[in-house]
Amino acid sequence: MLNGSDKVRTAVLVSGGGTNLQAILNARGDVIRHAEISLVISSKSKAYALERAKNANIPAVVISAKALGGREAFEQELQRVLEAHGIELIVLAGFLTILSPEFTRRWDHRILNIHPALIPSFCGKEYYGLHVHEAALARGVKVTGATVHFVNEIPDGGEILLQKAVEVLPGDTPEVLQRRVMEQAEWILLPQAVETVAADLLKAKDPS
Repeated sequence: MLNGSDKVRTAVLVSGGGTNLQAILNARGDVIRHAEISLVISSKSKAYALERAKNANIPAVVISAKALGGREAFEQELQRVLEAHGIELIVLAGFLTILSPEFTRRWDHRILNIHPALIPSFCGKEYYGLHVHEAALARGVKVTGATVHFVNEIPDGGEILLQKAVEVLPGDTPEVLQRRVMEQAEWILLPQAVETVAADLLKAKDPS
């Protein structure tokens, strides 16, 4: 078993209920062995994800672009908080603030995102949350899924790490499909990706 100093300090960024955060927390010590979930950052003060962090005894802070007057001030504060906590890896788990090219370049291959579709389908700036599943049903696809990718300057445009397909069933509503994609893909893929990237970062730090 690795001790804390042998793990990658990881921050999870959230905006809502935090179901993907919970999946990550539940996977600690089992799937996730090389990452330590050290911080939760929410863009919204009333996000239920903050309660999940509290219940898991993980430090949590709220950083709001609106409250700070814009993205530039938001990203400056975000960077300051990440550095203060010694964060090495960022996981976007239902985080609705788009990060600038400057910020993503600073964290190249150290920001992960989960998207509830099989990229390149139903992805990009306008596709998030329930909108993704509404679009999939409107298009009549028979298979959807989820994708974990690195974050770069293009929304949902970074290198793909993992994907998992999920069947679309007759009679599905956006809400029903959303839940199935979470259960059968998102909650499985995201912990796996966190572990893979954390292990790679540790290996790069100490090749021996």
